[in-house]
Amino acid sequence: MACVAEAAGGISGQGVRYSTLRGRQYNRPVASGVGRFQVMATLQAARAKQLGLPLASAKSWGLNRAIYYAAAKRGFKGGAGPAKPKKYTASFGEFSLGSDKAYKVSAGGKTLFTIGGEIQRPEDFRRQIVRRFEGTFLEAWTEARRIMQAYPAAVLESAQQFYLQVYRPRRDVLAAKWTERAAKVSSSA
Repeated sequence: MACVAEAAGGISGQGVRYSTLRGRQYNRPVASGVGRFQVMATLQAARAKQLGLPLASAKSWGLNRAIYYAAAKRGFKGGAGPAKPKKYTASFGEFSLGSDKAYKVSAGGKTLFTIGGEIQRPEDFRRQIVRRFEGTFLEAWTEARRIMQAYPAAVLESAQQFYLQVYRPRRDVLAAKWTERAAKVSSSA
């Protein structure tokens, strides 16, 4: 059975609650700040928006691609084919954004993206990405959109060129800049 325990740690020595099951720790404290994962998701969402996807679909795309690249970095551990979300098998299909491909479903009249049988919803984007910005996401989003506007469609339509020309040269700079901005806001609150 899972039990709830208090653990010292976290930011400023605050207690962090977590569940344990047979000595294993779950629900570990989330590191603060904006990392490469959040930068990838934000830039990919801005890319998708620039290439014409509606905002909800663009956020879903951004989170989906960040998950995809994180899985690729660690080596994929999957089955023989795509895992389809059970409730959405009728609307499941492949979607292309330029040369980049992902699996999609239609949910609530929106195109949302899926990986590993999980749908990436706009609320997942808010929970996993926006929250890490400590209230400064709108500034980061505006900057990401401005970055996308500086590139021709051919660069944004190519997954490889997007990665090489847009994401890789600025990923660490943006992570540091956006983390610093978020830290200023959270320390003044």
